[in-house]
Amino acid sequence: MAATPLGFGIVGTGMIAGYHAQAIAHVTGGRLVGVTSRSAANVQAFAQIHGVPVATTHIEELVARPDIQVICITTPSGAHLEPALTAIKAGKHVIIEKPLEITTERVDQIIQAAKTARVRLAPIFQARFGQGAQTVKAAIDAGRFGRLVLASAYIKWHRTAQYYSGWKGTLALDGGGAVINQSIHGLDLLQWFAGLPAEVFAWKTRRVHTGIEAEDTACASLRFPDGALGTIEASTALWPGWARRIEICGEHGSVSLEDDHLARWDFARAEAGDEAIRTAKLDNTLGSGAGAPNAISFAGHQRQIQDLIDAIRDNRPLAIEASEGRKAVALVNAIYASAESGAPVRVS
Repeated sequence: MAATPLGFGIVGTGMIAGYHAQAIAHVTGGRLVGVTSRSAANVQAFAQIHGVPVATTHIEELVARPDIQVICITTPSGAHLEPALTAIKAGKHVIIEKPLEITTERVDQIIQAAKTARVRLAPIFQARFGQGAQTVKAAIDAGRFGRLVLASAYIKWHRTAQYYSGWKGTLALDGGGAVINQSIHGLDLLQWFAGLPAEVFAWKTRRVHTGIEAEDTACASLRFPDGALGTIEASTALWPGWARRIEICGEHGSVSLEDDHLARWDFARAEAGDEAIRTAKLDNTLGSGAGAPNAISFAGHQRQIQDLIDAIRDNRPLAIEASEGRKAVALVNAIYASAESGAPVRVS
C-alpha cells in the first residue's frame, strides 16, 4: 500500500507562501492541510485560493493537528524564530523560507531546538536544485578547477519603490536589504561551490531607495581559507535587473552560471559532455527574480519539498541541512558588520 501523504501546514500568507502552496500541490507524498495567519481575512482568502481545508489565526491550533507533520514558515525573515520554535515544540518537521533567520544567534536557537526534538529542519535554498548549479558543484567536487583563484557572486537586480512597503527593507523584520533578501541565494551558491570565506571587507549604501532603513547596494571583497579571493556585488537599485551570476575561476578551468544557465564552461582539459553543456539550450524552469520577485517559478520549491518528503520516508539526510542555511546567514552578518565598522571581519 502507498504510504499516507505527509500533511503540511503553512505559517504566513504573503507572496512566498503561495509558492509553497503550489509546490506542495505538485509533490508526491504530501498534501496541504492547513494555513495560519494573524489576519482572518488574509488566511481565509489564501485558503480559498489554494483549496486549503483548515484556516486559522492561531498557530497553536495548526501545529496541534495530528494530520500535519510538516510546517512551512513563510513569515517575514526576522519573525521566523518564534513560529519555528512553536512548531518544533509540537514535534513537527520544519521548512523555513530563506533566510533561516536574520542573525546566527537566532538561527542557532532554531537549530538547537530541532536537534533536541529530533525533527528535520530544512532551509529553503531552491537554487541548489537547478541542473546548472548541480553541474558546477559536480565539477568542483571532481577537482576539475584545480586550485580556485577567484570565486564571485553578482546580484544586480531591480526592485520598484512600491516593493519596499511593510516589512521589506526594515532592519527588524527583513534583517537588511539587498544582501540578506535578494542576494542570499547567490551567497549560498557561492559558499556551496567555493566554501565559506574566512574574511570579508564590505561597503553598503542607499543609492536609489533612500526611504528604507537597509541598504539597496553593497560590495564585498572576500578571502577564502585556501587563499582564493572573490567579490560580491549586490543591488536592487538598478534597471532592468540582470541574471544572477556566479563565477568560479580556477587554474584549470572557469565557469559562469547565470541564474541556472551555464553561460561559460571552459576547461583546459576537455571531458566527455563538455560540448553538450556549452551548447545546451537556456533552461528557465526555475525562473529569475532579477526584475521582479514574482518572476520565479515554484519548481525549485517543489524539488526541495520533495527532497524533505523523501528524506523522511527513506530516513536519509536532507540535501540541504540546517547547518548549510546557517552559513549563508553568517556570511551576511559578516558583510553587514564589516560595512558598519569599516574594517575586515572574520566569518564565524
